[in-house]
Amino acid sequence: MTQNKRTHKRVTIADVAREAGLSPTTVSHSLNGIGQVDPRTRQHVKDVAARLKYRPSVRAQRLRTGRSNAIALLSSMPAAVSTGESRLGFFTELAMGMAGKALLSGYVLMLAPPMDQCNPLALMDIDGAILLEPAPDDPIAQELDERAVPYVTVGGEPGPDNVDLQHAAAADLLLQHLLQSGARRPGLILGGSGRASQRNFHERYLATAEARGFPPVVAFAAEEIGAEAGRQAAARLLAEHPELDALCIPIDTFASGALRAIHDAGRRVPDDMLLATRHDGVRARTCQPPLTAVDLHLDAVSHVAVQRLLRMLGREGQDAPVDVPTPALVARRSTGA
Repeated sequence: MTQNKRTHKRVTIADVAREAGLSPTTVSHSLNGIGQVDPRTRQHVKDVAARLKYRPSVRAQRLRTGRSNAIALLSSMPAAVSTGESRLGFFTELAMGMAGKALLSGYVLMLAPPMDQCNPLALMDIDGAILLEPAPDDPIAQELDERAVPYVTVGGEPGPDNVDLQHAAAADLLLQHLLQSGARRPGLILGGSGRASQRNFHERYLATAEARGFPPVVAFAAEEIGAEAGRQAAARLLAEHPELDALCIPIDTFASGALRAIHDAGRRVPDDMLLATRHDGVRARTCQPPLTAVDLHLDAVSHVAVQRLLRMLGREGQDAPVDVPTPALVARRSTGA
């Protein structure tokens, strides 16, 4: 059987110029909105280009402007916590929103998952980057600075180049909800990276423990191990502190592992133990029982991050600035809802 082969030839500037009876320079200026071209001539060129189904060459535009028209979403968070086994975690959900916003603004979003084998920036030609929840002395942030690549952060340290994920507000929502749902001795499991989200949860937990008069019980787990680290930390806390009646675990991968540890200890969620996590994502919704979590409004976060980066690159669009709403509690069966 003979396969059909595509024989379409790409329409070029020269083709449009020949059809319009003009020079390639005049056609180029007309299509790109530059130079002194009579409005009637400009419209004539656009009409001819539309009739011929001319599409500009992205590669040629990049060569002409010196821009790659590409931005990257980066994170030093281990894949075990940023995407997980399903590859549908926090990192991926943000990427989907950012990709759409970037494309509508003339940019392609590139994803660079954490890679121990090589430096992803050495393989990428980008104009700017969005760095998700950087750690203290984050190696990717240092590399971006050394390469003079403009970037904004999401969930990093407060500042004009950071999109605030409102960690403290999310922590207060979960802790107050656990206490209002009947918890008297809640514990906390954190990642050991020192990221702003983990520090804020730790600070708010200690303040809540002091205000409500319960002794704080905190465990730290290795992010690179993922759900198994959460299981081990929860098993250890339950063995050492059997009086615990709730766990607040901001990293959802750890929370899914803790759920297994609670079951292995012969306890039931929510009857014997309440459990809540931060990110209202796939893990929180598909656990059994589904986990109480926080809506961080990632669509708005994605929009703001790309918008702020484009402004930094001098390519701000015409759309109005967007604010990220305050985090909202999503109560589910893991806390008795």
